[in-house]
Amino acid sequence: MATDAARLIKKYPNRRLYDTTASAYVTLSEIKQLVIGSQTVKVVDAKTGEDLTRSILLQVILEEEAAGTPMFSEAVLAGLIRLYGQTMQGFMGPWLEQQLKWMAEWHGKGTGPEGWTQIMQAQMKKNTEQMLVAFGLKP
Repeated sequence: MATDAARLIKKYPNRRLYDTTASAYVTLSEIKQLVIGSQTVKVVDAKTGEDLTRSILLQVILEEEAAGTPMFSEAVLAGLIRLYGQTMQGFMGPWLEQQLKWMAEWHGKGTGPEGWTQIMQAQMKKNTEQMLVAFGLKP
């Protein structure tokens, strides 16, 4: 479970990241491990206080995508880019967030392959209904 207080990481002009809780410099890989451990992190510019959390998390994802079997195909990435500036942009972020929460819940329950098939079919039906409503195609 994520803790209430975010772990504060300061980014210095030399690009180094300093974990104020551990009083030590950390790498993107270590930030990744904090996130995997459900630790909430907040990254700020040490000089200006600007919130850099999203930027750092995107760097972690970029490293993961470059380092092995990517999660996102080129088609998925292109599709995401196309959504920026469209009416669906505001819908997709919360929708993806909900899907990730849902998957984490089911994963935590130890559902096996057979159960996943049933769950995915039910979720796809639910998602289709939500999309039809969002597009105004169904009341």
